[in-house]
Amino acid sequence: MSRVAIIGGHGKVALHLTRILTGQGHHVSSIFRNADHAADVEQAGATPVVADVSDLSVEDMADVFRGHDAVVWSAGSGGSSPEATYAVDRDAAIRSMDAAEQASVGRYVMVSYLGAGKDHGVPEDNGFFHYAESKAAADEHLRNSKLAWTILGPGSLTTDPGTGKIEVSDEPQQDSVSREDVAHVAAVVLADLGTVDRTIQFNTGDTPIAEAIDASL
Repeated sequence: MSRVAIIGGHGKVALHLTRILTGQGHHVSSIFRNADHAADVEQAGATPVVADVSDLSVEDMADVFRGHDAVVWSAGSGGSSPEATYAVDRDAAIRSMDAAEQASVGRYVMVSYLGAGKDHGVPEDNGFFHYAESKAAADEHLRNSKLAWTILGPGSLTTDPGTGKIEVSDEPQQDSVSREDVAHVAAVVLADLGTVDRTIQFNTGDTPIAEAIDASL
């Protein structure tokens, strides 16, 4: 049994992941900012930790992470202002990586998006630009860290029921994937050290998740 801290714990991917991990016997600490969401998080099986990561210092986060075996970043600013996007998706994410190192957590899984990177190609006048810039900076910081990292790059997220099957590719044939399947991918990579130091881009496909990931390594 391992101890996993999920940042953005009330999000749909995070709640699915919580149910999967706790169902496997793992302990999950769920970090989220709205105290009204505590009941939902507890119902999914996690221990709630009410905190706004945009306000937490590296030391504050390290205190939360200490004693855990892995950190999963599944938070997002929710398409708010550019300032909020940079504060959460770039700055808080980077602090969480430094905190994981400081707390000797070691394992870190980032939920990013398909096509993230310095060459994301999103025009500056596009509303997605600030998120793309933030993710590029955060993902790069993670790759340069001493953490045993894995970056997940799903396409457009849907609320459809998971199929349990994906296609791993930089240019998958489909352009979307269910949040439930993203959670299953996160659970698989957490348990597979062969995915360390790898970026896994994927969408809905025809291959069972564990098999598709294994074939991509």
